[in-house]
Amino acid sequence: MADYFYHFVVALGIGIFIGIQRESVYDEPEGNLFAGGRTFALISLAGFSAALTADQLASALPFAAMLLVFGMLVALSYRRDLRDGRPGMTTEVATLITFVIGAACYWNLILLAAALGVALMTLLSLKPQFRTLAHAITHEDIYATLKFAVISIIVLPLLPNRNFGPPPFDVFNPYQIWLMVVFISGLSFLGYVMVKVVGTHRGIGLTGLFGGIASSTAVTLSFSQRSRTTPELARPFSLAIIVAWAVMFVRVWVVVFALNQALSYRLVLPMTASLVAGLIYCGYLYLRQRTYEKEDLTFVNPFELGPALRFGVLYTAILLISTAARVLFGNIGIYISSFVSGLADVDVIALSMVDQVRASTPLDLTVAARAITIAAMSNTLFKGVFALMSGSPALRRALWPGMALMVAVGIVVVFVMV
Repeated sequence: MADYFYHFVVALGIGIFIGIQRESVYDEPEGNLFAGGRTFALISLAGFSAALTADQLASALPFAAMLLVFGMLVALSYRRDLRDGRPGMTTEVATLITFVIGAACYWNLILLAAALGVALMTLLSLKPQFRTLAHAITHEDIYATLKFAVISIIVLPLLPNRNFGPPPFDVFNPYQIWLMVVFISGLSFLGYVMVKVVGTHRGIGLTGLFGGIASSTAVTLSFSQRSRTTPELARPFSLAIIVAWAVMFVRVWVVVFALNQALSYRLVLPMTASLVAGLIYCGYLYLRQRTYEKEDLTFVNPFELGPALRFGVLYTAILLISTAARVLFGNIGIYISSFVSGLADVDVIALSMVDQVRASTPLDLTVAARAITIAAMSNTLFKGVFALMSGSPALRRALWPGMALMVAVGIVVVFVMV
């Protein structure tokens, strides 16, 4: 009985919160609102009661009948909205989901019910952001994403999921390689969407933050070149560049954590050390000059087939090179290939090290962590050198201490403490 009461309270609470959210954003007379705080609470309890009745009678008929009743009410409400020139049916759909949430509470699916409630309230609250995104995303973005999705969903299951090549170079697995391409492109697409939503005009530092998820290299190249035409913004540009580099460390760790938790734990210290060093220097730059000018950045949709295919080829090549270096030169070969490969891309090294840790002859976790850190520092150095060469003198003065600090801290920590 106590469990039933607990589930009842959860269903009631979720319904109340959903209803309050609906009332808080509704900008028309209260009489036109299909359902508010009390109604949503009742709908959730109705779902709970329907599931309870069905369970007690050992028949799904009461639940189906109650769900049918609510479906008819939703249909009538939508018909009224169409007649009044308001064709949206967000609230009506939310009522049906709330009914299911109430039933899920009775079925002891509390975590699922809570997740559904949070997801529902989040989607209901993000209406302005979705409108902004809809206007920001171009037809080319949608077309590129659809092409990538079709190829991934249709082609990926058809690719052979086995390794090709003579041992120990049997690392070519078409399925795994394309799966990694999808994974990395999806992560980059998240940053791409964030930049589209907030807009690059919201602040140079904010652009560096979200741009670092999409491409820290793009942030570095763009702001370095623009520092020559607007040298007075050299310090904010440096702030955005270092923020993007710091986000890159977080991104690399997230990639590794999603694929191999044991290896990600070895990366916590060096990645965190470089991240903290960069953030400390960002704080110094921020306090020295707070400037927010409108600056636009151009990012390429990571779901374009060209960049995705290039990443797949690069990933395969680095996987073969690092494997050969390990076989021929041992750990030193791994470190050298990581440094050289990191000049082009850190993600490919991270993924190749994850693969080698999972190989039939597994690579030592410490060696893999050091290799990924070396690649991250190599990539940071490469971007830093480019920024120092192409940026204005003021940018060079503001940027090089932060770059040196991040790289030095990361290298020292990974070789001394890992």
